[in-house]
Amino acid sequence: MMSAQDFAGFTSETFAFLRGLAANNNKTWFDAHRVEYQRFYVEPALAFVSELGPRLKQIAPDVQFEPRINGSLFRVNRDVRFALDKTPYKPHIDLWFWYGAGKGWDKPGFFLRLLPEELIVGAGLHKFTPSQLTAYREALSGPSGAELAELLGSIGTVGRYAMGEPELAKLPRGIAMPVEREGLARRTSLHAMYQGPVPPQAAASGFVDWCLALYRDLAPINEWLVEAVVQ
Repeated sequence: MMSAQDFAGFTSETFAFLRGLAANNNKTWFDAHRVEYQRFYVEPALAFVSELGPRLKQIAPDVQFEPRINGSLFRVNRDVRFALDKTPYKPHIDLWFWYGAGKGWDKPGFFLRLLPEELIVGAGLHKFTPSQLTAYREALSGPSGAELAELLGSIGTVGRYAMGEPELAKLPRGIAMPVEREGLARRTSLHAMYQGPVPPQAAASGFVDWCLALYRDLAPINEWLVEAVVQ
C-alpha cells in the first residue's frame, strides 16, 4: 500500500483503467484487471486521502477521514438494488471527508469525484433529512439566512463554483421567507462545487494543494451547516 509521501498524482494508467472500466463494465473484465484496479485506482486514491486529510483538518478541524475502502474511498461496486443504472461498477473514483460520527450523505463534508475526462470537487450537504430541512428553513428565515446569502455571494464571485438549480420549482405553502432568500428556501440540499476538465495538476503531487485551495474557498458552507442545521 502506498504511504502518504508516495502520492505522486493520478497517472495515465489510472485514467486508462477508468476508461476501460467504462467501456467494459462487467465482472469478467474487472476480474481480469484487478491488479490495475489495486495499483492505479485504490493505491493512489488512498495515498491522496492520507496526504490531504491531515491538511484538510487544518482548514476544518472537525472533519473526519479514513484512508481505506468504505472509509473516505467509496467502493467501486455499484449498489444496483435501487439504482436505475444496473452496471456493476462505478467508472470513477469517489472520495468523502465528513463532519460527525458517521460518513453518510446526511452529513456535511468535502467530496471529490474523478472521472476519465472530468473532475468534481465540492463541499456541503447532498440531501437534507426532514428534520434538517426544517432547521435549514428556520435558520434561513432569520439572521443566519442573511449570513448564508452573503457567504454564497462571496463564493459566487470567485467564478469557478456552481450550485445548480433549486430542487423545488416553488416554495411550499406556509413557509414565510424573505423574498431574496426564496431561491435558497427551494433547495433540499446545499453544496457548491468545481466541475470541469481534469486539470494537469491531477497527474502530480501538487494536486493536493490544488484541491485544498478549492476546499478552503468552500469550507464556510460546511461551517454554516454545522452551526445552523446539523449541530
